Amino acid sequence: MKQGFFTIEENRKLTPTTWLMRMSGDTSGVRAPGQFINIKLNGHFLRRPISICDARRDGLTIIYKVLGHGTEEMTCLTPGAELDVLTGLGNGYDISAAGERPLLIGGGVGIPPLYLLARCLAEANVTVILGFNSGEEMYFVDEFKKLGARVIVATADGSSGVRGFVTDAFRELINSGETFTHFYTCGPEPMLKAVYDKVYEKAGISGQMSFEERMGCGFGACMGCSTKTKNGYKRICKEGPVLKAEEVLW
Repeated sequence: MKQGFFTIEENRKLTPTTWLMRMSGDTSGVRAPGQFINIKLNGHFLRRPISICDARRDGLTIIYKVLGHGTEEMTCLTPGAELDVLTGLGNGYDISAAGERPLLIGGGVGIPPLYLLARCLAEANVTVILGFNSGEEMYFVDEFKKLGARVIVATADGSSGVRGFVTDAFRELINSGETFTHFYTCGPEPMLKAVYDKVYEKAGISGQMSFEERMGCGFGACMGCSTKTKNGYKRICKEGPVLKAEEVLW
């Protein structure tokens, strides 16, 4: 964990409820895709944990959804403003397990950490499945394509791409004879459970899953985000948010 001050360079709306913020600052604490930062906001006791979308030597990018007072206030922050940020938090994805044909599956605000992961896996034959409720909520599809990844979109209302959920898009790939060496996923819990059932248990593909959980401190001291796994209790903010599929309990 490393504390530092970051300067906002850009803060713009991507969809009606989703925003992108780009900040400059010291990112030496970021060690792996899938980690998160914790942002201190004036007037709020608890910091806001947000996954890292991209990290470069001189700054990082986050994508956040407006869900409450804190994230609503973040939309009003302008370029030049300075933020107190904890970086290098959590256990990220293990890219050494990817193999030649990794599959990345993301839904909603679970999509951002997969972008940095896809960039780290640029030498592999990467397939990305992105799930949204509707075409209006889509974002970063072209950005993934620019990394050289094959991108498949699924929307619940059928307004773009495959009609249905990410698991429906996965089923179409498997039915067409596609094979994958490892999967990585991040998204809301119902999606993660469906991916676990269809991709890990039924298709037998090994993988890693990133979980969301309410956090207090964000660095493992308060134990507020502990969850039971096959290997005992683990703190989502410390041993997670990424867990191996084989250790997950539902």
